[in-house]
Amino acid sequence: MRQVLASALFVTVSLVPSLAFAASIDATLVPDGTYVVKVEKVQDASHAVVMMDNGVETTLVATGSVSFGSVKANDTMKITIIKGKVPVFKVQ
Repeated sequence: MRQVLASALFVTVSLVPSLAFAASIDATLVPDGTYVVKVEKVQDASHAVVMMDNGVETTLVATGSVSFGSVKANDTMKITIIKGKVPVFKVQ
């Protein structure tokens, strides 16, 4: 009984990282619109990794004069995505 439980736990722990990776998508696949997202990591002033409300992780690309330089991890932002890029956002 313990071996079965241990095996099931091992399989579950092994699959969780791969499931999280599968939920990451390219921002160009996100339909144009306005979204509320949570910042996971700011890579540089032009790129931020965010988690969307539906559990999908994506890397946002700032365009024009927009900069993610003032954004921190765990911030909540309201963003607009147009053709995979963010022309405007507001930290809430």
